[in-house]
Amino acid sequence: MGFSEILGLLGGLALFLYGMQMMSSGLEAAAGNRMKQILEKLTSNRFLGVAVGAAITAAVQSSSATTVMVVGFVNSGMMMLKQAVWIIMGANIGTTVTGQLIALDIGALAPLIAFIGVLLVLFVKKVKFHHLGQIIAGLGILFIGMEMMSSSMLPLRDSAAFVQLMTRFSNPLLGILAGMLFTAVIQSSSASVGILQALAVSGVIGLPNAVFVLFGQNIGTCITAVLASIGTSRSAKRATIIHLMFNVIGTLIFSILAIVTPLTEFVQGLTPNNASAQIANMHTLFNISTTLLLLPFGTLLAALAVRVLPEKESETAEKLQLVFIKQLEPSPEHQIGTSAIIINGVWRELERMSHMVAESVSESFQAVIDGTQDRLEKVLQLEDYVDYLNKEISTYISRTMVFEINEHDSMMLSSFFRIAGNLERIGDHAVNICEYTKHFKNKDISFSGPALEEIEEMRNVSVKAVELIGHMDSISIEQFSEISALEQRIDDMTISYRRHQIKRMQACQCGEEASVLYSEMLTDFERIGDHVLNVGKELAQAGLKV
Repeated sequence: MGFSEILGLLGGLALFLYGMQMMSSGLEAAAGNRMKQILEKLTSNRFLGVAVGAAITAAVQSSSATTVMVVGFVNSGMMMLKQAVWIIMGANIGTTVTGQLIALDIGALAPLIAFIGVLLVLFVKKVKFHHLGQIIAGLGILFIGMEMMSSSMLPLRDSAAFVQLMTRFSNPLLGILAGMLFTAVIQSSSASVGILQALAVSGVIGLPNAVFVLFGQNIGTCITAVLASIGTSRSAKRATIIHLMFNVIGTLIFSILAIVTPLTEFVQGLTPNNASAQIANMHTLFNISTTLLLLPFGTLLAALAVRVLPEKESETAEKLQLVFIKQLEPSPEHQIGTSAIIINGVWRELERMSHMVAESVSESFQAVIDGTQDRLEKVLQLEDYVDYLNKEISTYISRTMVFEINEHDSMMLSSFFRIAGNLERIGDHAVNICEYTKHFKNKDISFSGPALEEIEEMRNVSVKAVELIGHMDSISIEQFSEISALEQRIDDMTISYRRHQIKRMQACQCGEEASVLYSEMLTDFERIGDHVLNVGKELAQAGLKV
């Protein structure tokens, strides 16, 4: 095999992988955050879940991409582990489509397919056709790369050393290990199976020697999901374990069948003159049979994954942390579902943030009503957490938006950025209110009965307003009207309470120090309403359905 053939092999592999990436990016740009709604509707039972996993994987020609998406969904809390089982099983079926297409020998049409895709991208104005064109062009480029690899491997059939190496793969352990390692290196079972088909077409390896390599490739494809699960929650890691268990169990069963039964001869007999189809058929048989075998035990696989990776007390301990955002640098290489994972993760963190802010507001007003500093330490701890979340969320959004490829989702992230800032400011005003209690004992300050009743009403309205914006997965005109009405009520209460304060001062019912603190508290109260309204406007402007 000469230098030019090596370059052809590497170039073909590059085009193959790039074609898959184009298809994945096209689907991501077209679906974006809507991937969440699609999966929520279609994973209600195991059969639909398997079908969805197979369809997505067939569309992007990569089970690794689908599994990485599932790991991200589980990590961000969008998907239950038992739902992930069915998607993963379906992904293993969907990945066999690539091999079947290669076996059909449609490589001659690959340039035409790529050309059609490029035409849609360049000459059709509608954005959705651009995304469709990207998917079609990616498919064409994928098969052009496959043709390049096949042509480059033809000289290998005349290499005695290489042919001798291939014959060693008839040893089950060596074959499985070789398939695992090669697929782990290039992180694509579709590409590694395609290369195996190219070797078979070139006459270098037959199905009896290739079968164990093929089984090992199914295990090696798990490496991508394993890498993606680094730094994620334990539930996300369990999804990876399920993917690994599925393929290990399938490999064990089929390796035994290949050794003790005429399975290989049976598959060869289906297409005796088409080596590429033999490998594709064995790959399809492996994944469909393993799925049918394990489908009744999906819940058991999820339970086993929990036993393998149980919860740790240290992971549930109180500490400053992001729960729904994976703390990794965003990548320009968008995988399918990335927008949905990012948006859902940020939204869930903002929900946590809003609940902390609501608690802080409630505790602060209550501290003033009680007239003690007992709640100040808790409020300051909540403020530290809110400040941390604001910083981390804002930083994450800033890095992510550089690579965001969906215009609507980019707008949503911009709204999230401003929402985080407004929530943080509400927390600041809560701290201001609570810190007024420092002056109560030092300066012997107390509020009158009517003032305390007004402060109690401020507390109730403020908490209701903050909780309202923190419990909405979507916003309607009616909900925004409720937010606006609450903000107007806060403004009206502020004006009314200032008048009451002036009357109490004129009647000598409150001291100067108490009047100053009460006036400042009214300012904080009004500002809380303003920031709540700002959050409501951001929700309405983005038309959120998270």
